[in-house]
Amino acid sequence: MVSLLRGIAATSSATIRFFAFVLLRWIPGWPFAPIVFTSLVIYLSSILSLVKDEPPSGDRPRKDGKTSTKRAHVSSASESCDSALKTLLTGLPSKRSPVWTWITALINIVVSCLALDFLVRGLVVFPSNEVTFSRIGYVSPTTANLVFREPDTAQLPVVVSYQEASHEPNKWVQEGTVYMLNNSTDFTKTVKFQNLKPGTHYRYRLSNNKTGSFVTAPRPGSREASRMSFVTSSCLKPNFPYNILSHPLRVPGIEIMTEALAKLPELLKPSFMLFLGDFIYIDVPFRFGASMNHYRSEYRRIYSSPSWAFTSKNSTAIDLPWIHSLDDHEIENDWSKGNKTAPYPAAADPFIHYHVSANPPVPAKPFAHPDDVTYFSFVNGPASFFMLDTRTYRSEPSQTNSTILGYAQLQSLLEYLATPEPAGVHWKIVSSSVPFTKNWHVGTTDTWGGFLNERRSVFEAMWRAERELGIRIILLSGDRHEFAATRFPDPALELTSEELQPNTPGLGVHEFSVGPLSMFYLPIRSYRQTDTEDVAVKYAPDGNSKFGLIDIAEAIDEVDASVRNSVLTYSLYVGGEVVWKYQLSVPAQRKNTTKVHPAGHVLEDRLLSWDGPLKMAFGSLSDVVELGIKKATWVYEEALSRLRSTGRLG
Repeated sequence: MVSLLRGIAATSSATIRFFAFVLLRWIPGWPFAPIVFTSLVIYLSSILSLVKDEPPSGDRPRKDGKTSTKRAHVSSASESCDSALKTLLTGLPSKRSPVWTWITALINIVVSCLALDFLVRGLVVFPSNEVTFSRIGYVSPTTANLVFREPDTAQLPVVVSYQEASHEPNKWVQEGTVYMLNNSTDFTKTVKFQNLKPGTHYRYRLSNNKTGSFVTAPRPGSREASRMSFVTSSCLKPNFPYNILSHPLRVPGIEIMTEALAKLPELLKPSFMLFLGDFIYIDVPFRFGASMNHYRSEYRRIYSSPSWAFTSKNSTAIDLPWIHSLDDHEIENDWSKGNKTAPYPAAADPFIHYHVSANPPVPAKPFAHPDDVTYFSFVNGPASFFMLDTRTYRSEPSQTNSTILGYAQLQSLLEYLATPEPAGVHWKIVSSSVPFTKNWHVGTTDTWGGFLNERRSVFEAMWRAERELGIRIILLSGDRHEFAATRFPDPALELTSEELQPNTPGLGVHEFSVGPLSMFYLPIRSYRQTDTEDVAVKYAPDGNSKFGLIDIAEAIDEVDASVRNSVLTYSLYVGGEVVWKYQLSVPAQRKNTTKVHPAGHVLEDRLLSWDGPLKMAFGSLSDVVELGIKKATWVYEEALSRLRSTGRLG
C-alpha cells in the first residue's frame, strides 16, 4: 500500500510541475489547468497519508514486532543531501527530514497557485466594467473612424473634436456630440471624422479626456499614393508567457511591436495594423461562460490593457489604427457552425460594436444586405484590399459542398478579383484569418485545406487577374502561431521541377502567414511541402511575438532603367527584430506588363537554426502517430460495424 501511495505521490507531483510549466510558458491549453488542480488534490492526499503512516525517522521495526529507537549508524551528510534532493525532485516525503517534505509540498502548492493566478487574476481583479478607451479604426483620405467606450453617465454628453496637428492648440473642430450611451452597445460608440485633408496628421480629443492622433491616407493618384506601409499579425493573449510580476492584462507583443516600429524612418512608419483574428481567446485557457456578457468582458479586458499606453520615441500603441478580421477564438476553437448556432450570436455582438463598427466599408458588390456583411474592401495608396471573413459563413470542412466563404462572399470576392484597378493601384491584397496553403499538416481542415474545391475556384480567378489585369495578388493570413511564406504558381506557367522545389523563391501568387503577435508557439514542426501546388518559400515557427511589415514603393527597374516598378517588401519581425525580408514587384505602367510577373527574391535571411532538422523530424513523427491513430480508429470502427451487421454484437 505504501509503495502504491509513493507512486501516486511521485506521479501527481511530476504532473503538477510539468503541466503547470506547459500552461504558463508553452501553451495555455484548456485541459492543463484542470489537470494541475486535480493532480494537486491527489498529491496532497497521498503525501498526507504517507506522512501519517510513516514511523518516526529514528524508529526501526524489529523482527519481534517491537520498535527500536536506535538510529542507523551509517547515516551521513551525503545521504541526507541525496535524500533532500530526491524529495525536492520527486515530491516524495523524506524520512530523515520532514522539513524537505513540506518544502517540496509547498513548491507544488505554489506552482498550482501560479496556474490559478494566471487563470483568474485578470478576471477577478480587473473585471473592466468601467473601462474607458478610444481608438482609431479605418482611415481613408478624407475620413477616419473613431470608436470609444464611456460607461460613466456623468461624462455625457461626450463632445468629439479634432484638429490638424500643425494648428494652434485651441483651434478645434467639433465633429459631433454623443448624448446617450447604454448597454445595448456595451457603452460604445463609433464616430466618423469627415471632410478631412488627404495625407494629413490630425489630433482628436473627447470631452471625457480621451485623446489620440492619426494620419489620413494619401489622395488617390497623387505622388504620395505610390507608397504605403502597414503591419499585419494575429493572435494575442495577455500575460503570456506568464510572468508573476507582470500586469495580468499586459500584452507584451503590443509593446514589442510599438518599440520596433518607433525605430523605423518616417517613410516606413505603418499606416495601420491589419489584424487577422484571435483578438480574444474566450476558450483559452478556460471558458468561463458563453453569454454575450462573457464575450463583451473579454474585449473590455483587452482594451483595458496597460500595453495600449506604451510609448516609445513619441509613438503610442493606441495611436496605430487597427482594422480587424474575425477568427475562431473570438467564437469557439475551430468554429464551422455558421452564424445562427450558439454561441455565435453572443460572440458576434461585441465584435460588431468594438471592431466592425470602425472597420473599412463593405465591398461595392457584397451580394448580400450590407448590414449582414462582415467582409470588407478598401483602397489605400498603391493597393486595394479585400478582408475575408472565413468563420461566419463557413460550413463543415472536407465535404463535397463545403464552403469557407459562403455564396455571397465568394461571389463578392470573385467580382473584386475580376475588376480592373484604377491607375496607380498595382496590388490586390486578400486577407484571410486562416492560411490558404495546405502545407500545415496539423489542423489542415480548419484552413483552406479543408475547402479545396472553393480554394481552386479562387486561385483560378487570381491567376486570371494577374494575367489579364496587369496587377499582382498577395495573400495575407494568420491563425497558426507560426510564419510561413508560400507561393501558388499558375499551372499555365508550366514551371520545371527545379522551379517548384521546396524553400525556393520564385513565381506565383504569394501568401505570407504570420502570428502570433503575443501568444504561444510550438517547437514541433508541422509545415512542409508535399506537392507542387503549394511551394514552400520560408518557414519560421519560433517566437512568441511575430508580425509582418509590408512596404510598397516605386523604384526603377534593375534591368531596364526606363521602367518603373511598384515594389512590395515583406519584412518578418520576430521578437522585435527583422529576421527575413522578401521582395516582389510589378511594372508601374500597365503597358509594360506581361503575363508573367518577376519572380520574388530574398533580400535578407537570419533564420538559421541548428535544431531545425530535429524539430522537423519530430513534427513528421507526430504526423505519423496521428495518422496511425486515425487508421487504428477506422479499423476498429469497421470491425465493430461488421460485427453488428452479422448480429454477433447487440
